[in-house]
Amino acid sequence: MNQKNFIPKGAASFRIDYDGPAKEMNFLLLPKLTMLAFSAAIEPLRIANQVTNKELYKWYLLTEDGDPVLCSNGIQITPDSALKNLPRSSRLFVCSGIEPTESTNPKILSWISRQKAFGCKLGGICTGAFALAKSGALTGKRFTLHWENHPAFVEHFDSLTPSANLYEIDEDLMTCGGGNAAIDMMLDMIESDFGKDLAVIVSDMCIHFRSNNAKTLQKSAYSVALGSRNQYLINAMQIMHENLEDPLDISEIADTVRISRRQLERLFQKYVEVSPVQFYIELRVARAYALLSETEMSVAEIAAATGFGSATQLTARFKKRYGAAPTSFRRGWTEKRK
Repeated sequence: MNQKNFIPKGAASFRIDYDGPAKEMNFLLLPKLTMLAFSAAIEPLRIANQVTNKELYKWYLLTEDGDPVLCSNGIQITPDSALKNLPRSSRLFVCSGIEPTESTNPKILSWISRQKAFGCKLGGICTGAFALAKSGALTGKRFTLHWENHPAFVEHFDSLTPSANLYEIDEDLMTCGGGNAAIDMMLDMIESDFGKDLAVIVSDMCIHFRSNNAKTLQKSAYSVALGSRNQYLINAMQIMHENLEDPLDISEIADTVRISRRQLERLFQKYVEVSPVQFYIELRVARAYALLSETEMSVAEIAAATGFGSATQLTARFKKRYGAAPTSFRRGWTEKRK
């Protein structure tokens, strides 16, 4: 591999007690990869090194024959090398983009399988899951890819079901939906490797509002409704958005949009994959999250503002969704900003 300087200069600094070897990341660049997703995966690694002034990570780019590859936006990237056997301790991310079914061949797939057999950890960025699936690496695993490509993926691999989440980490497998989801996935990895404080600093340096939850959906349910063009569903969601403080009964919402409750429930299950009740609760909990982050309102006041009967009810729902009670969440958020 080429010699690189992995520690650029920067103004921000963060002290970390680590004198171990750098963790090696390899990125297989397939034709027409998405540049946004690729760069979003690389930059958190660069920033982690920069702010700590330590070589925590090193990264290398590979293409099939060592030749430059064109991204989906027409920009050309020059790799460090052609395909070669990677260290057992390293991780390989397959970076793909548009036309993912046409970006691999038997040589590439055989190489991916061989690296996995040697002990290399695998990952997929944007539509990298197509290549991983073809190589047999996704069987029995949780994984995801860009939402736009879900229908085509399921057609090609009817025994595999991608999640709709931003990213998935299942043991040694890491996958993300592309775009800025790659930042969230890498922040999760950085936190696991070197602690939460460094992940927070890197997130701030990226000027990125971290989801803090891999189960965050790639697409909002409202955008799904708009995409479906089902006016009943769109109207029902709008009514819910407008009535968070004093929630309406689902039957009342169904009457307002002029369909039966059962029809409304079928629409939510078909397009959003949750019940109207679940969707409504999620809206209210999400509003509570925003109020906790952006106001000084008490938990009791926020509970009232989001239609929960008590702070206890809000706490139970909030903890289930975000993994922490509102008071703990607010305390942690305040400490991050000090």
